[in-house]
Amino acid sequence: MPDPIPGPLPGPTSDPASDPASDPASGAPPASPQLPGSAFLRAARGEPVPHTPVWFMRQAGRSLPEYRRVREGISMLDSCMRPDLVTEITLQPVRRYGVDAAILFSDIVLPVKAVGVDLDIVPGTGPVVARPVSSLADVAAIPDLVPEQVSYVAEAVRLLVAELGAVPLIGFAGAPFTVASYLVEGGPSKDHARTKALMFGAPDVWDALMRKIAGIAATYLQVQVAAGASAVQLFDSWAGALSRSDYERFVLPHSASVLASVGTVPRIHFGVGTGEILDLMSSAGADVVGVDWRVPLASAIERVPGRAVQGNLDPTLVFAPTDVMTTRAQEIIEAGRSAPGHVFNLGHGVIPSTDPDQLARLTDFVHERSAR
Repeated sequence: MPDPIPGPLPGPTSDPASDPASDPASGAPPASPQLPGSAFLRAARGEPVPHTPVWFMRQAGRSLPEYRRVREGISMLDSCMRPDLVTEITLQPVRRYGVDAAILFSDIVLPVKAVGVDLDIVPGTGPVVARPVSSLADVAAIPDLVPEQVSYVAEAVRLLVAELGAVPLIGFAGAPFTVASYLVEGGPSKDHARTKALMFGAPDVWDALMRKIAGIAATYLQVQVAAGASAVQLFDSWAGALSRSDYERFVLPHSASVLASVGTVPRIHFGVGTGEILDLMSSAGADVVGVDWRVPLASAIERVPGRAVQGNLDPTLVFAPTDVMTTRAQEIIEAGRSAPGHVFNLGHGVIPSTDPDQLARLTDFVHERSAR
């Protein structure tokens, strides 16, 4: 594995103006004193920015040739447990693109793997659980997470904070519903039939499972924040499979408990296909609401008044001609100006076959066209 490139990381220079702590009475998270000029953190707090900040979900991953080189012969979970490898992979897109934030390289099932759940990430399939959860006894058999079980994550965060300098690090965790779906289904699912059957037919088991996963996710995020993460994102990839009423009854309280546990840093809440529940996801305690590509950003901003937003270029537009991609990006930049804060991102993760040079062009375009 190549050594991390020494020296300052590339990227736009942020406004060095002072950044006083937010008023606690406002409910906003306090400033991150070590990174007062970060455009990403300022946007997340709804403060003036020198340019629209940009980063990409799954920016560290299979689209990068340097990622494929360092991962060669190493399983996904093993790579997530090696602080040196996590550090290198997390830094790669920051070096290449000059994005305004790094996101920790990991996987949403890592904390449940850490407590002893028998699972693996199968190439081409995703997380596969050996013994799916279906009863109270199954839930009781899942231990709570203690920080020592993810000490390698804390070490990776500390290494990254030292390397990143003025670039903030985003920690993350899988939201209770999405992780529960993997545990109940035994792997990825298109219809989440077993998950919903448990939710509707055995609400006591469902509540116990969601409380268990929420506790694990909360501890996992707290470990990252204590080690130096400047913000967190809670991924609820499959929440769009739920109706408003079912989300509000069976999921919202548990996501809210996770987000409440890390209220000292900006919190991003993101899901796919969640246009009809964006306001509920916001009410769970998000400072920034992630928006997928299906919802016009202007409409999303109206649905979450008073909140910063993140998104939301269709990930497939990076395969279009550059002028088509940048025209759509300009529309999103303009729409984002009506929100208290806007972080430019894709509407979901980077597709593995994406040309990295196109993401570099997109990053430069956003920085240049949004400069204040």
